Amino acid sequence: MMFLAHISEDKLREQSILEHLEGTAELAGEFASAFGSEAWGYGCGMMHDIGKYSDSFQKRIHGGKLTDHATAGARELYQRHNYVCAYCISGHHTGLLDGGSAADVGGEATLMGRMRKQTDDYQEFRKEVKIPVFPPPPLKQLGKGGFSLSFFIRILFSCLVDADYLDTEKFMTDGTIKRGAFDSIETLFGRLFHHVEPWLDHGDISTVNGRRTQILKACLEKGKEKQGIFRLTVPTGGGKTISSLAFALQHAAEHHLDRVIYVIPYTSIIEQNAQVFKDILGENNVLEDHCNIVYEDPDKLNKIQLASENWDCPVVVTTNVQFFESLFSNKTSKCRKLHNITNSVIIFDEAQMLPVNYLKPCIQAISELVYNYHSTAVLCTATQPSLQSFFPPQLEAMEICPEIQEQYAFFRRTVFRNAGEITEEFLVNQLKEQVQVLCILNSRKKVQQIFNEIKELEGTYHLSTFMYPRHRKKVLAEIRNRLKMGLPCRLIATSLVEAGVDFDFPTVFREMAGVDSMIQAAGRCNREGKRAKEACVTTIFTLENAEEVHIPQSLRLPVSVAQQVAEKQEDIASLEAIADYFNRLYYFRGESLDSKKIIEQMEAGGKSFLFPFAAVAEQFRLIENNTRTILIDRDPEAEILVKQLRRGECSRQLIRDIGQYCVNVYEEDFEKLNGAGRLEALELGFFILRNKEQYTEEMGLQIEVERGDAVIF
Repeated sequence: MMFLAHISEDKLREQSILEHLEGTAELAGEFASAFGSEAWGYGCGMMHDIGKYSDSFQKRIHGGKLTDHATAGARELYQRHNYVCAYCISGHHTGLLDGGSAADVGGEATLMGRMRKQTDDYQEFRKEVKIPVFPPPPLKQLGKGGFSLSFFIRILFSCLVDADYLDTEKFMTDGTIKRGAFDSIETLFGRLFHHVEPWLDHGDISTVNGRRTQILKACLEKGKEKQGIFRLTVPTGGGKTISSLAFALQHAAEHHLDRVIYVIPYTSIIEQNAQVFKDILGENNVLEDHCNIVYEDPDKLNKIQLASENWDCPVVVTTNVQFFESLFSNKTSKCRKLHNITNSVIIFDEAQMLPVNYLKPCIQAISELVYNYHSTAVLCTATQPSLQSFFPPQLEAMEICPEIQEQYAFFRRTVFRNAGEITEEFLVNQLKEQVQVLCILNSRKKVQQIFNEIKELEGTYHLSTFMYPRHRKKVLAEIRNRLKMGLPCRLIATSLVEAGVDFDFPTVFREMAGVDSMIQAAGRCNREGKRAKEACVTTIFTLENAEEVHIPQSLRLPVSVAQQVAEKQEDIASLEAIADYFNRLYYFRGESLDSKKIIEQMEAGGKSFLFPFAAVAEQFRLIENNTRTILIDRDPEAEILVKQLRRGECSRQLIRDIGQYCVNVYEEDFEKLNGAGRLEALELGFFILRNKEQYTEEMGLQIEVERGDAVIF
């Protein structure tokens, strides 16, 4: 009798269990070899589906009822005290389980429960499969060891899940799906070097190009250093996008690493950086993995979709949320890519934006990737946070950028002025007097109020996240054009314009915020350096009698700390002020740097091998405020998408296309609109704005309604 693992949809082809086990084992072993654990990957693969040797599964494959086939292999290894593989195999379909407790008696939700669960007889596996031998894992302990062990389980789980998917996919499609076919790291480095080679002749460091070349050369040279943690502290205008790519590809080629991963906080920066990388390296070698990416070409979409499942592309550009939530997830879909983060160069762009409430577990995860998984991490920013104390003593960061103090002095293009406390009337008058000016405030409400005071003036704009992405892009293009033409242009905005938006205003007003935010805002002042520095002023201010609710909760501590630094430091944009700010901020944050005690939970789990994988995955949410999505269909393109939704169409690309016309609002604001009858529920969890006049070209979505303000349709 041949025991079957899969039957093709056309019923013409069959795959035996042994064929599937061997195929999965070879792939999982190959993936795990990247961190010296080939035997562990192979062993997991060989044991993961031995439950399919049961009569119940063989009936299931011919149309019978569902049956559990994942517990069997996990139990065989659990009984041999191989708890690592027991976690991986038991969760290879449903996700990593919580360890549970001695009280769990045969439930599905925990590993302990699963190990006590009754299963159908699967012992026929012994005629074909020999239980593998597992050597000691090549794991170097960080901290107390529990976190390290849990991280090893996650990465090994990733190897198994991806291998299982790929082997099954290969059989079910008869090998017709083509993955990979990317250019090598060496080829990509050659293209990058060809692109920058003409720049290397700029040796005059009294010029902007000369300074950028100095930083670029340092990146190329430091790329030859041994693997570890690096800092790239480059002032605004120093060319860190290309320089960081040069370091990453040089380093990856030097150490035979598989890929370069850019982790970026804002989708606006992702889109700009990814396009730069595509232009240099070839579009097919760069994967953008974030919610706003849209592909028009179906063939290109298919290839990118495949790569986004497991990140097997040589250059990946993604978000903080996607990267870190995947590292702490227990779901197969999110964890599948994790093994491809090993043996990589990981660039954390705008490193000061690492999530503060989860800073310690994020740093611990980065440390594991560097210390145990052959990866190199680069903290890249113009405002370098004081993170060294959070890394273990085994990992000392090396600075890449030469003569940082001198570089900062050279690239400074604006003068900071602290205006102290001012009235709204004074601010409005100042903005009216300027021909071209950017004003950044801490809340959307205040942005709207100030905008309304001056909106009658020619060339006055408002920007906030209450405008859908396609609308924001249109407004951004208009603003850039007016700035370039020298036309009147006054922009009142939230902090969304501070990073990754290439504005060049002669004057900037910035409400007091975190030091890093204020320096980012100053980067929009005289960005191209075509004006005299002394003539370009960035004014920092606080608003008189500002109500406490004006400052969002998340900004109150950064604002308070920045005020302390401003009183102590003469130059708030100096390297000393930046270091002082982050040292104080992290000190006051204290235990909230690991607000859910993620590290403590995993370290405790290591004592008994009962890790709370599912619980931690639920707790680890970088965006904790519940938001709801509202679709704005005022554009013809959006109207077409709404019709598709109403017809019941559903695809990944449709959802991404819809995202270009959506605004995310907090639950409280959503309830106001919904309670007033302003929203209509559509398929896939979307809500459409009924009152089109509630979304304006100037302001975006307006949410000032009362629940009782219902409208009859």
